[in-house]
Amino acid sequence: MEKDRPMKKMAEAFKELCNRLNQFPEGEEARLELAAFSNACSLLSPLIRCLGIAFLFAEIDYVAKVNDLVKASKSVSLLPVMIDDDIRSDCVRKAGSHTRNLLRLKRTLDMIRILFEEIMCTEGNSLKDPASKAYKVFSPYHGWAIRKAVTAGISEALATKSELLNKMNEDEISSRIQMQSFVSSAAIVGQYIDQLFISRGLGTDW
Repeated sequence: MEKDRPMKKMAEAFKELCNRLNQFPEGEEARLELAAFSNACSLLSPLIRCLGIAFLFAEIDYVAKVNDLVKASKSVSLLPVMIDDDIRSDCVRKAGSHTRNLLRLKRTLDMIRILFEEIMCTEGNSLKDPASKAYKVFSPYHGWAIRKAVTAGISEALATKSELLNKMNEDEISSRIQMQSFVSSAAIVGQYIDQLFISRGLGTDW
């Protein structure tokens, strides 16, 4: 029986999201299914958890927001429809809204994408530099106490690269394949989400 490979699962799920996006003609707004997106996002949780206590803030917050979109997918079929519903309800920027949660999830995707990019171009076993650069996605939106706790966690309690790969059941070669696949796919999905916000005049810096 093959061991569970969370990194491979997330890479494959986001590649499938890209395949769905590519089905739409150029110039037409893609209508990505909310269920497919939220289920793909749920596959990132094991990796975030394996990074250690430094990213505990991300795991707790991330899981709650993924669960919100999974629940929303029971009654809303498409990402753009969900956003438009929140716009009509005038609740886009309210805490706990589906659209606000989507924006937070997108930042986590960016964080993992940058983490993988940095891991692939950094030698050695330490993840401190990659993790520090990846956290910059969130640091402008966090208060002093959270920033201090994350910085301390990265310095003192972050998993090493070998520990992370071992928990993901990957080796150097296989992990690079999965990370590169995720980086490419997550960039496309992230651009799609950004465009959904920008085309509706919402911006993404809030």
